[in-house]
Amino acid sequence: LTGGLEEVMRDEAKRMIREKGGDVSESVSAQTDYLVAGHDAGSKLDKAKKLGVKILDEKEFLKLMR
Repeated sequence: LTGGLEEVMRDEAKRMIREKGGDVSESVSAQTDYLVAGHDAGSKLDKAKKLGVKILDEKEFLKLMR
């Protein structure tokens, strides 16, 4: 997760990910499957792009969590 989210709080987003069996990391690496990018995303977004990590916006993330 990077940047600000509008529809869910960050802690709620982390809970949702963990409930689906995912892990939440504080950093982006080649092992990262997805990066959820909110508004004002910074260096994590840049790194994810360089590494070819799938980037989701908040709407895509919420759809995936359903």
